[in-house]
Amino acid sequence: MDERPPQDVGFTVLVLADPGQCVDRARAAQGRFEEELAAVFGAATVHVRTQFLGISDSNTLALAPVDAVRGDYEHVDMTLLLTEMPRRADKRALIAELLPDREVATLSLPTIGVLSGRERLVTVFMACVMQRGDALTEQDRARYSLRWSRWSGTSDRHGAHLRSSAVIGSIRTVLGMVATNAPWRAAPKLSSALAAASATGAFGIFYNSIWQMSAALSTPRLLLIGLLAMTSMVLWLIVGNRLWERPMRDDATTVLLYYNLSTVLTLFLCVLSLYVALVVLILGGSLVVIDPDFMSGVLGEPATFARYVDIAWLSAALGVVAGGLGASFDDSTDLRQLTHGSRESLRRPSRDAQG
Repeated sequence: MDERPPQDVGFTVLVLADPGQCVDRARAAQGRFEEELAAVFGAATVHVRTQFLGISDSNTLALAPVDAVRGDYEHVDMTLLLTEMPRRADKRALIAELLPDREVATLSLPTIGVLSGRERLVTVFMACVMQRGDALTEQDRARYSLRWSRWSGTSDRHGAHLRSSAVIGSIRTVLGMVATNAPWRAAPKLSSALAAASATGAFGIFYNSIWQMSAALSTPRLLLIGLLAMTSMVLWLIVGNRLWERPMRDDATTVLLYYNLSTVLTLFLCVLSLYVALVVLILGGSLVVIDPDFMSGVLGEPATFARYVDIAWLSAALGVVAGGLGASFDDSTDLRQLTHGSRESLRRPSRDAQG
């Protein structure tokens, strides 16, 4: 590796991060990362730059553009690539991979944990830097060792892998992918679904047959109806937008399982938000429109607040089913960029996409 620059220049790290949460988290950790580096090297500079990280034909992060970006800086000791894409090694989720011959480390934000604090990200950054082969004391290495994971391989020749635990790492990766999918980005794309759901759900306010049905159903059955309605809309959106990923190569099955689980959970959160909004809207409308005495006469029992909630819940279930249909027939509804699988296709060379 290159020799360490003079002390007055300090140790310089370039962090290239995917757009969105990756670059936001990297910038939030930038100052703290510099402090930790300075504690080891005396002086340090951290550059954070947005870079959409591509994937090569060998299914690894493409490093050729990284070399070009490094040329924009006078001196870079090490480059950290922070991506939103999940990565695996030896059937376990990969937190980080060190490529010592390129002075590069790649890190997967979902596996690190997007819900974890800034300190965890800084700890992983420092753990990668401490794996460099130049002169660092054992005390420095021990200070930034990770209690929850261990490096495998050799950092001086063939690289090293920082793997997560088999079960916890997989769960953390999927939840991290859901967070990087940013389910709130789907809200503007579901405007047609919300319109159809609201129109259908409003019938529950004016048709007393729905009042009687909601009063006759038990609470567990009402909850089940709501769950089935949300599940049907999620499945409809997945099929209608072709969001289910299929393996294109033999070794991709587990990674695509991550993709599909994160897609289902992301859409379920979107639909759950839509459902809750409908319940609130219909409940407010029913409290204004439906006279309690009239409801008591129809139901033959007191018009309690719980009955209004039951009406809103059942009406919202009907509305959500109609909302899924409305979204499917709206050509402007395109949720494909919400998922990791679709975004990965943009990272690949065009000839790969065509093939």
